[in-house]
Amino acid sequence: QVQLVESGGGLVQPGGSLRLSCAASGTIFSINAMGWYRQAPGKQRELVATITTGGSTNYAESVKARLLISRDMAKKTVYLQMSSLQPEDTAVYYCTANIRERSFSRGTDYWGQGTQVTVSS
Repeated sequence: QVQLVESGGGLVQPGGSLRLSCAASGTIFSINAMGWYRQAPGKQRELVATITTGGSTNYAESVKARLLISRDMAKKTVYLQMSSLQPEDTAVYYCTANIRERSFSRGTDYWGQGTQVTVSS
């Protein structure tokens, strides 16, 4: 059983910073791409950023200048450093990873339970 557990969310003032973490655990042979999505109240879940095993990154245009995704392969963890946060960044942030549980397995997309980020004064 694979689990993704996020941490680091919370309440921050406009202009502030937060660092989200997401650690994968369980039966894991390899992890392919990892990423972050977010869902604001009343809106659809949207892509924030992704990172491949080779370190290539992709960002939503709205966050490209303010967010940085990174990963620690040894720790099976992906990070999202967020700066200059604005009220419109308020959302539940979800971690996702494409994981192969066995050498012969195809990759399966797994999701974390989400962590709330609230930007408010």
